[in-house]
Amino acid sequence: MAGDKRGSHRFFREIRTLADVKAVTADAKTRFHSAEHDEIRQGLTTDIYFVRTREILDRLELSKTPVVAEIFSQKSGVLAGVEEVLHLLKDKHVRIWAVPEGERFTQKEVVMRIEGLYDEFGMFETTILGFLASSSGWATAARVVKEAAGDKAVICFGARHVHPAVAPVMERAAVIGGADGASCILAAKLLLTEPSGTLPHAVFLIVGDSVKVAKAYDEFMPEDAARIILVDTFKDEAEESLRVAEALGKRLEGIRLDTPGERGGVTPGLVAEVRARLDQAGYSHVKIFVSGGLYPEKIQALSRAGAYSFGVGSFISQALPCDMTLDLKEVAGKPVAKRGRIPGISQNEKLKLVKKL
Repeated sequence: MAGDKRGSHRFFREIRTLADVKAVTADAKTRFHSAEHDEIRQGLTTDIYFVRTREILDRLELSKTPVVAEIFSQKSGVLAGVEEVLHLLKDKHVRIWAVPEGERFTQKEVVMRIEGLYDEFGMFETTILGFLASSSGWATAARVVKEAAGDKAVICFGARHVHPAVAPVMERAAVIGGADGASCILAAKLLLTEPSGTLPHAVFLIVGDSVKVAKAYDEFMPEDAARIILVDTFKDEAEESLRVAEALGKRLEGIRLDTPGERGGVTPGLVAEVRARLDQAGYSHVKIFVSGGLYPEKIQALSRAGAYSFGVGSFISQALPCDMTLDLKEVAGKPVAKRGRIPGISQNEKLKLVKKL
């Protein structure tokens, strides 16, 4: 959408009419298909019917009608995405109450309330619901995984399974839900922390020997980089674990098992054998980090076998969104609701005021 320059900042006008929509151009050959931040603020990711609504209300001189909207989910879960909603509406003259991010909510429980003139936020209903639905789905899956792992660490490795535009959103939501860290760089930075991760198989295949890679990692990586070495690239995992442990000694913090499905994946039996052989050789300080196709039941089984921490990707990244709905519950100070819903504001003590007028 066309913009104009005002000082050193570029100003973009929100979409108000169907004519504005017609004026939008997008060349798939010159850009990524994901929305840029200013395009989200303009309303380019909303459903067209909210533009029609805005234009009708403008023409009827009703766009400044005061309303109260409430958002709820069709299923229970863990809330995330509130921070993005607040960022979207930070310059809007609205008040917002929300359940804190990371807290559980039940089916049909109101997780957010927005009060203000309809024109201030109504256009962005699609965007607001999308922020909350996707992030809450990922946060909920991460909570399930973390509960399965108990006091053992879970790192989100899901970025490769989703569009890169939303990878940091997904991994941030996973940490909000309970994961102990994120491998995606931007996700970690958004959380004011550092990304977590070891090494991929590629470096081992290029170098040609696990011990040589382990020594190089120990030599070249900073001291705050955990010495956790992948051991399933070339040889038997137990054999490679012992070779790496012998090479790094007390400096080795852990080994990582990521055995592919073609070789049976990481099994409780494999974890138990590696744990026993490390202990027998005097390397009981070396922990076992597991990744690759993990889900709650498997995490519990591997944990019992001796796994210490887990890298989880697809179980979190493939989680279904929490289907969010926004209803107007007051219009011009009067309780309202569509058929099947109860008019008026719903009471929820968990709601906290997160944005003032």
